[in-house]
Amino acid sequence: MTDEAYIYEAIRTPRGRGKKGALYATKPVDLIVGLIDELRSRLPGLDPEYIDDLVLGVVTPIGDQGGDIAKAAALVAGLPDTVGGMQVNRFCASGLEATNLAAQKVRSGWDRLLLAGGVESMSRVRMMSDGGALFTDPTTTYDHYFVPQGIGADLIATIEGFSREDVDAYAVRSQQRADTAWREGRFKRSIVPVTDGNGVTVLDQDEHRRPGSTVESLGTLTPSFAEAGRKLGFDAVALQKYHQIERINHVHTGANSSGIVDGAALVLVGSEQAGSISGCDRGPGWSPPRPPDPTRRSCSLGRLRPPPRCWPPLAWSSTTSTCSKLNEAFASVVLRWIRDLHLPEENVNVNGGAIAMGHPLGATGAMLVSTVIDELERRDAKRALVTLCVGGGMGVAAIIERL
Repeated sequence: MTDEAYIYEAIRTPRGRGKKGALYATKPVDLIVGLIDELRSRLPGLDPEYIDDLVLGVVTPIGDQGGDIAKAAALVAGLPDTVGGMQVNRFCASGLEATNLAAQKVRSGWDRLLLAGGVESMSRVRMMSDGGALFTDPTTTYDHYFVPQGIGADLIATIEGFSREDVDAYAVRSQQRADTAWREGRFKRSIVPVTDGNGVTVLDQDEHRRPGSTVESLGTLTPSFAEAGRKLGFDAVALQKYHQIERINHVHTGANSSGIVDGAALVLVGSEQAGSISGCDRGPGWSPPRPPDPTRRSCSLGRLRPPPRCWPPLAWSSTTSTCSKLNEAFASVVLRWIRDLHLPEENVNVNGGAIAMGHPLGATGAMLVSTVIDELERRDAKRALVTLCVGGGMGVAAIIERL
């Protein structure tokens, strides 16, 4: 008999601008500890002895983020020694993968109550500084026509016919939506300000935003990946496979791609019994993902049996889901996703995304969970989809149902 997995709380830090922004001096372990402290203060009846594990997504697990930062955070936060710790890396979807793993542990009956989420301090630990065959070894990637994601995003734009104005216009919409969400306090429930050792607030809002952006102002920026495509040969590699196009139209810049930022997120996932014993209110249900084609596989009941009690017979569709959240890694990715799935754009990333607020790699997936829960509560709505594209051609998705 499988247990249902419930979300009892979902919180996050604000995103600090990368490269010596407001959170540069804050250690990533302290970002997580601050969230653990906040969660315990919000749920005074929570018995920490009932927590089985802490699972965190970390994309560059070295330096300040290495050595199993999840277990380090559990110790620093004063959780019992019996609370485990595990860090996972599925690139951009690591935070959602960590949360899904927690849900799977609960549904299997293996664990009762878990903390899950992610952290990334991109100011302190440079992206891809851990090396690895997928990004640094040409012998590994040569036969697979592997190119960096930015080149891939430009390739998508070229094949799909998205112009520079199209991707810039989407970026402006992301900025406008994020600005509206912040002005209307839509993130108020889930945001936990970061403080220093003296209790002084270091950051209480997403620092990366540029609400005054316009298509005209963004149009003056230089494409970010054109030089690498030309000088390092990545364009030539891609065109060997996609020979139907003459050249790659490089349209992505730092303004219509996800921002480099620091941040952390935490989700409390548990069984119904664990919630009752620990004094938690039952939250939204959790439906596990089915990669590698996460959106279609999560939504197609012709091939997949719905988890018991989590979904009604109609399951998810663009009409039954109140809102959909795809990480804004690059504007062309979102535009193609909307087109391929025939989604109403007004229901996608309604509060902005990583283009406006930034993408702290290991944490973003869990941040999206708190964002859609906030939106479901605001709308008094039922169901939402969360998904992310992932380096190496992967993807992760989950459906959240508000009970």
